Amino acid sequence: MRRLLILMALAGVTLTMSAKKTVIERIDPTDWFVGMKNPELQLMVYGKGIRDAQSVTTDYPGVAIDSLVRLDSPNYLLVYLNLKDAKPGTMKLTFQVKSEKGKVKSEVVNYQLKQREMSGDKRRGFDISDVLYLLMPDRFAQGPNHQPQLKGMRAYKEDRNAPSLRHGGDLEGLQQHLDYFNELGVTALWFTPILENDSPDQGQWSTYHGYACTDYYRVDPRFGTNGQYRQLIDACHQKGLKVVMDMIFNHCGFEHPWVADQPSKDWLNLPEWLEQSGGTSDSRGTDFLQTSYKLTPVLDPYASKVDMKETTEGWFVSTMPDLNQNNPHLMRYLIQNSKWWIETAGIDGIRMDTYPYAFRKPMAAWMKELDEEYPNFNTVGETWVTEPAYTAAWQKDSKLSDENSYLKTVMDFSFQEKLDSAKHEITDGWWRGMNRLYNSFCYDYLYPNPSSVMAFLDNHDTDRFLGDGQDIIALKQGLALLLTVRRIPQLYYGTEIMMNGTKAVTDGHVRKDFPGGFPGDAHNAFTREGRSKIENEMFDWMSKVLHWRQGNEVITKGQMTQFIPYKGVYVISRQYRGRTVVTIINGTRRAATFEAKRYAELTDGRQQAAQARDVVTGARYDLTKDLPLKARQALVLEY
Repeated sequence: MRRLLILMALAGVTLTMSAKKTVIERIDPTDWFVGMKNPELQLMVYGKGIRDAQSVTTDYPGVAIDSLVRLDSPNYLLVYLNLKDAKPGTMKLTFQVKSEKGKVKSEVVNYQLKQREMSGDKRRGFDISDVLYLLMPDRFAQGPNHQPQLKGMRAYKEDRNAPSLRHGGDLEGLQQHLDYFNELGVTALWFTPILENDSPDQGQWSTYHGYACTDYYRVDPRFGTNGQYRQLIDACHQKGLKVVMDMIFNHCGFEHPWVADQPSKDWLNLPEWLEQSGGTSDSRGTDFLQTSYKLTPVLDPYASKVDMKETTEGWFVSTMPDLNQNNPHLMRYLIQNSKWWIETAGIDGIRMDTYPYAFRKPMAAWMKELDEEYPNFNTVGETWVTEPAYTAAWQKDSKLSDENSYLKTVMDFSFQEKLDSAKHEITDGWWRGMNRLYNSFCYDYLYPNPSSVMAFLDNHDTDRFLGDGQDIIALKQGLALLLTVRRIPQLYYGTEIMMNGTKAVTDGHVRKDFPGGFPGDAHNAFTREGRSKIENEMFDWMSKVLHWRQGNEVITKGQMTQFIPYKGVYVISRQYRGRTVVTIINGTRRAATFEAKRYAELTDGRQQAAQARDVVTGARYDLTKDLPLKARQALVLEY
């Protein structure tokens, strides 16, 4: 009981009891904010038998209780309030509940209504002027106060020699290295999920990756506290860094309270599997349906019912029960959760995992409400199909779909796949090599806003761009494109120091620890002295391009022109207010030539083209004349 009261007090919720034992165990959200455009507030109240509360009342000025929703489980009660005219303060809610002996008693909850730090329109999200740096908190850095074993958490083990177990990175460790991100030149940090994943780590069921959430309102204690998360974000903002929060609405962790005690029969998709499994996450029932992992049925005009069901209702794995977003009460819970984190932690963007696996209409309603409340905020959805037409259909205001997603930013898996293939090939006169990139960009007319598409070389779910090699030339070519085309660039941690790895054995091999982030590391890549010669070469090259890109309106606003690869050479230009940036890629393993006559439209009447500057080395090139290129050379020039 004492622990419960302490937790509720820390969360802004307190109880006044007329009996020694309370029924109410928890309320989500833990507190709320007045002045929202949507004045509705859903309180999910947890407690044994709380569903049968006789009444809930309040006399707080400006607050009205609209309805009580009694779900299938006796241990949940939804209280819907209207806060249209409410002011900040402590609201008292009185619950008339029955004790175990059948006597009616009053339980009073003191619930905090807070003043917002700013109106929603003042919050600014990430955009094409940013470069996002994706990292996994568990694998990046560990602070000096880290505790390897925390009481109250289910069985887990930290073992840095085991690719699929927790390694012990935390928020404190991240905060120690914010200057590193400034030195590198990125402007936004995307962390894989930091919410509580209180699942036992058992071999393949380890949830170090964070995508099996067991509490949507709590930072995982192994990373730190909610307060430390806010402190980290404030520190990032002081350094000019934005923070993007990874969220998951498609599924939760098996140990989430909703799984053992489903609020309603339709809270989860295919809940009958829980009965077949005997309630354990490591055994598959006869009716278990795993997703096909194929997203095409969601937009396929000829999709069969079975294919659609497998995609949208099938579970990711047996440890990640699939949430039913068509349940309006669940969706209201999730919508509120995203708003709560924006207001409470001050995040600058959301990355939504497995976006098309969730049901389209309720997800669109979520995005629409977020866009109305935070018109300058941004969310990127993971849309893992490699055809531009599919990805474009998910972007806000797309004419390719009969449903407006209201999702501003989508992920360009076409770019990632095409570049991954091109790096192994010789650019020919038709389809191979850099032709793949050309043939992908030529479909940009399908996007309502190509400048709000996120491109990347790799991420935590793919092989590293370098595979198991160290091809610095290929990496520079890929990055030269990524950082100059009409896209929001996303980098994966360690790319700047040539980190490599593949998923051939386990995903953990593309999620290695950042060297120098943990006590006892012999290799410290956070410092110039600790990096090897080739690591410093890559870091310096990237840092120069990234700092040059910051505030560069040619890149963020300029018109993009691409030329069909010619004799193995691929050229892209960006032009804005008389300034030009030209990216030149030799997609062959032999010397080639930038033939000035072919690209005359870039230089005619522009005297400065004869003194084009290499943004990395500062060397000068005359683009009015033929330019010899070394094998696989990449140049980014401006004039």
